[in-house]
Amino acid sequence: MSGAALPETAILELTYDCNHACKFCSCPWENNVNRHLYYEKHAEMTAEDWKKALHVLYGCGVKQVGLSGGEPLLKDGFGEILRYIRERTKLNADQKISVITNSAAMSEELLHLFRETGSHLSFSLPGLRTFAYHTGSNENTAANVLHWVRRAKEESVSVNLNVTVTKKNINELYEIIANGLIAGAGSLLLNRFVPGGRGMGHQGELSLSREQIAEMLDIAEKTLDAAGTPGFLGIEIPLCLIEDEGKYTRLSVGSLCVGARNFFAVDPSGYIRVCNHSPRRVGHVFGKSIISDMEYWKLFSGGDFKLPEMCDGCEERHRCDCGCREAAAICSGDLCSPDPCFC
Repeated sequence: MSGAALPETAILELTYDCNHACKFCSCPWENNVNRHLYYEKHAEMTAEDWKKALHVLYGCGVKQVGLSGGEPLLKDGFGEILRYIRERTKLNADQKISVITNSAAMSEELLHLFRETGSHLSFSLPGLRTFAYHTGSNENTAANVLHWVRRAKEESVSVNLNVTVTKKNINELYEIIANGLIAGAGSLLLNRFVPGGRGMGHQGELSLSREQIAEMLDIAEKTLDAAGTPGFLGIEIPLCLIEDEGKYTRLSVGSLCVGARNFFAVDPSGYIRVCNHSPRRVGHVFGKSIISDMEYWKLFSGGDFKLPEMCDGCEERHRCDCGCREAAAICSGDLCSPDPCFC
């Protein structure tokens, strides 16, 4: 394995399994629409495999990891992996370990584990009245998510609210964010819906218009400002959709892709991707060369991809990637095509 330099943050997708069937899910193995992008599930790495992988990643420059999936709490040996990160590696030495979860498998025992290991929880809440519609779950509820936000707060476990915004929930977005913050979330991670994964089959019903994207930003800023709470945008927004950047003081809005620059993803089988949205494997954690598809990797790590013709001559080109490049490629087959919000 080569000692390739990697971004400091790795998102470890511990398992393909999930107890939700979210319509907006971007996990590439859930894409049944673009058959040419079919993402075959290989055998999952065991807890012991993940322990070895953690040391490989550290040797390549990774300093912190977050745990995701699928639903990470369903991973056999999840607690073992979490404790190993905290007790047996130098990863996250001065950082909490982020765990992204839908809360359906939460328990008091797990909550105590998170407190002991200095973990940070990111709870997904894609709706109140629209929760069942978005998640496909008849067992988990918005009330249950909010219960675990409150319990985390009571147990001094830091937590943020993770909201994917769609055409179906934007009308209750203020309520979603407000309820999460009142329950005890200390920050907000906001994601606009972009096609990918299972979401490829639900573009028409979930995709936001450009006007709704602007509305999403304004609603989030208003809610965060009322609560005095910070928020972060998880998927880049084209600058031409932002009327006035200066009005967003609570919500951090980005317009550059940070995949392969600030972070990357490792799938349940150990394959590396530039981000959790990307369906393209560019290497393997146990490969002779950890990044085998260097040409594709460098497009993102260096920001070297060509942008759509509509961006030619734009004075903001140096600080805008015209939206999500992977979403553009997933929908059109071309990294240089417009973000789906323009289509």
